[in-house]
Amino acid sequence: MSDFPIDNPFLESLGVRLTQWRDGYAELLMPIDASKLNRQGVLQGGAIATLLDAAAGYAGLYAQPGQPARHGFTLSLTTNYLDKGLGATVAAKGFLERSGRSIFFSRAEAWVDGKLLIASAQGTFKYSKTA
Repeated sequence: MSDFPIDNPFLESLGVRLTQWRDGYAELLMPIDASKLNRQGVLQGGAIATLLDAAAGYAGLYAQPGQPARHGFTLSLTTNYLDKGLGATVAAKGFLERSGRSIFFSRAEAWVDGKLLIASAQGTFKYSKTA
């Protein structure tokens, strides 16, 4: 299966790939390299929060092929750090919990090398009106 277009220059600059995307679910993968480590040599918390925010957001923004792209922005994000980010890659899995006309609620989990849960997040997002 090929990646989905991420269409986000900031995430692209971090090497993030959108590997799975369907209604209510998104999975993003980011390599862990020296540019994303903190002074202790582990994955920096801001990099984790960025990935969780993106996964939760994309989970609520899926559009069927042929439909116009959906956009949104974060209103709030609560992040819980559970373990150190040591490994080769971190995957964030986003799950849509509920959506309304203008607001949606999602959660996300960050996993290192597919086996260690290092963080979770819950967020509130607003759909953007496109021009």
